[in-house]
Amino acid sequence: MPAVEEYVMDTEAPSDRARETMDARELPPPQPLQNTLERLVELDDETVLVQLNDRAPQHLYPKLTDRGYEYETIETELGVVTVIWNPDPQRD
Repeated sequence: MPAVEEYVMDTEAPSDRARETMDARELPPPQPLQNTLERLVELDDETVLVQLNDRAPQHLYPKLTDRGYEYETIETELGVVTVIWNPDPQRD
């Protein structure tokens, strides 16, 4: 089974940044959404967040867009991998 890192490399996420993985596959809604948004606030803008989930986080996408993040989702044998990054880490 491929590692999460291999899936991340298949996305447009910056490959030269630190990554943090959050496993939300066992969490009931709305915890994956809430935990992801909270984690993004805590992370450095240079860090790419990788969320593992059991489904595509449809309700998360508009919130990410509103906050200026880019993201890409891939369905894998691990579950759904959503990679989230700040396209402009120098912004305040």
